Formats: sequence, structure tokens, C-alpha cells
Amino acid sequence: MSASLVSRTSNSITIQVEIPLSNSMLEGESFIQDALNEAGVLATGELLKQFDTDGSPIKYGSIKMTSKGLVKKQYQTPYGMAEISRYVYQTSEGGITFCPLDKDARIIVSSTPRFAKQISHKFSEMASTQVQKDLTDNHNREVARSYLQNVADAVGSIALLKEEDWQHNPAIIDVKIKTISIGMDATCMLLCEDGYRQAMVGTLAFYDKGGERLHTTYFAASPEYGKEKFKTRLEEEIIRTKNNYPKAHYLGIADGAKENWEFLKLHTDDQILDFWHVTEYLGKVAEVIFPRDKYKREEWLDDRCHRLKHKHGMASRLLIEMEELKKQKLSAVGREKLMAAISYFKNNHQKHHMDYAKHIENNHSIGSGTTEAACKVIVKQRLCQSGMKWKNKGASIVLSLRTLVYSGTHWNQFWGKINQYGFPIAV
Repeated sequence: MSASLVSRTSNSITIQVEIPLSNSMLEGESFIQDALNEAGVLATGELLKQFDTDGSPIKYGSIKMTSKGLVKKQYQTPYGMAEISRYVYQTSEGGITFCPLDKDARIIVSSTPRFAKQISHKFSEMASTQVQKDLTDNHNREVARSYLQNVADAVGSIALLKEEDWQHNPAIIDVKIKTISIGMDATCMLLCEDGYRQAMVGTLAFYDKGGERLHTTYFAASPEYGKEKFKTRLEEEIIRTKNNYPKAHYLGIADGAKENWEFLKLHTDDQILDFWHVTEYLGKVAEVIFPRDKYKREEWLDDRCHRLKHKHGMASRLLIEMEELKKQKLSAVGREKLMAAISYFKNNHQKHHMDYAKHIENNHSIGSGTTEAACKVIVKQRLCQSGMKWKNKGASIVLSLRTLVYSGTHWNQFWGKINQYGFPIAV
């Protein structure tokens, strides 16, 4: 297998690739991958040279620098390691050196931007050992695990640093958006020093007039970030969203936590209690009424849930029904379940959090499934795998990467910003 540069013009290069044929299709495809990787390394090396200077003195801001000459450097690419000679600069007083190629080509650590994008995307989904194995098995790329971690840490650090400055918007048209539901929740994860602590998760879900979800923006913060800081982040995003979608109806969805309602009431037009949590309480009431008859218990529960969902004023009727049950002779456990349900309904019905029929008619979501799913997908699936413990910095980086990856077009918008402004740490 070999790849060689045949010709080069100011606009293009031509590479010749020789690939041996094999009697095994699997082996032959591996030969093709190796040959294409070799061609990719050669092409990337030529592309990198486009971003270098000719060695003349330069000014970086108000600082004049002169070249120390050509210095060899190895760059990691999606295809392999490319080694080229590029100009390195320094002031007349010495000190830190500067490489214009690294800045202009958006080099991250010593990785090309596309390879850094691939590594950080994989790292958002898998542990570094799995990323290393994936690159070896599927891309014929041997890369040190420590290098993969360094690149992912660098990208994640920029995501954290720029999360407030670099605004990412869903690629959807304003006229399509009728409702934006806002949810927040917390889920536990294991920290190295503090044991199990709560990570915060938030969602902004965008719906059209038919109730179809078009986009979801995810937010997450490690326990160290703190609930108040997380709320500030979420609040800033809500303000930006309202500026972009001023005509949308804003709906807050949550379970019964008091602090969630206090936050959502400030930022939404209506608030609604997650329907699934309500059905849990009704299920306990059904157990009180029919402790030994499973069929009647399920029949009662299905009927009451359907009516609560579709009939106006049904929450009040259910409260009356439950109050009547108090007059019956009940076990201590049964009475405790009933009183818990009555208290839950009273608190939320009085605050108009249970007007489900109205919301169904307006094609609003009545469940916090999007936010609860985010707890599992954003936090649990990656940070709570067997044997995993985290430091706050590492958890913050992974959560930042995952929220970008899972928030639709935000991941590519983030890399568009890096392509536009450069990589701040490198600068």
C-alpha cells in the first residue's frame, strides 16, 4: 500500500493510491482503509502548509515577532500522524514562541480540528478506553489514551468557558413554534470525594401547533456548579429564547418540588404538574379502594386518568371522591396513602397546575418525560456506568459536551464558532 503526491497547483493536489487486492473481502477493506488513511495524512500535510507564513517578520497585535526558522511538528489527523516543518516565531526578547499555522489552522493541542471534533464527540458518549478501542477497531488509528483525554478536556473546557458567550439557536423557523416547554430536574451521580450528589438538568422543548416536538435544548451542570448558578444559566437561555420567539406560549412542566415551581412561575405563562407523577398517586388510591381486586383497580385507574386528562374540572371531582373515601374504614397504611394523595392534589389544584383538559385541547405536552429522559440520557448513561467516579471538572466537561451533542444543531454551531474565532486556549 502506498500513497504519493502526483501534482500540486495553487488550488488542488492530486494523490495516487496503490491498494493490493486480497482474497478476503474483510482484509481487502482493511487494506483500503489503510491506503485511504495514508492518502489522508499526505493531503492533510499539504493542506496544513497553506496556513503557514513564508518566514517573514509578523506582528501579533502590537508585538513584532521574527521567525526562528522551520521547526518540525507532528499533527494528529483523522487519518494518522502528519509531520511537517512550519515557521515558529518569537520576540527579540525571547520568551514564549508563537506558531501562526497552529492559530490559523485551528489546531487543538496538536490535533486538526476535524479530529478533535471526532474525539470529543466520541468522548461524550464513551470512556477514553472505549474511544481508543473504537479508533483502533473502526478507523485503523492507534492513538494514546492520554492524548484522547487531553483533546477532549481542551474542547470541553472551551465549551464551558464559552457557554454564555456563544449562543446556539435551533435551526427552526419562528412561525412554526407555538409552545416552548421548560423543565428542570436533578439526578444523582457519584463523585470521588463527596459521594453521591445531585447533578442538575434542564430542557427547553420547542413544539409546533400540532404538538409535535421539533427541537430540544439540553442543559446540565455537575454538583459543584450549584443549583443557583445552574438556574442563572437556564434563566439567561430562557431570556435569549424569548427574544427569538416572543410569540410562543411558555409552559413550565415539573413534579411537585417547590423550588422548581418558584423558578418556572417567573419565566412561564402557565405551569403544569407532570401527569405521570399524578397517576402514581392515583394508583395508590386505587390500591386503597381495591386492595385485592387487580382488575377493578386497573379499571378504576384507567377511567380516572382518562377523565382527568380530558374533562374540565376533573381534579376537583377527584378530590371530592377522595375526601369521601376518608369516611370509610381503612387500614393505617391505606389511610396514609389516601391522605398523601389528597394533600398532593390540593396543593397543586389550588395553584392551577392540573388543568390537563385545557392543555390537551391546546396540544400542549402534559408530561415531564423530556426532562426526565434527559436525566437518564445526559447524566446516567455516561456518568453512572459501573465503577465510575468523577471529579467535578471531568464531570462538567463531559456534561458540557453531551448537552451540545444532544441539542440538535448546537454541536455543529459550536464548531462553527471555533472555525470562525479560533481556539482560545491555543491563542
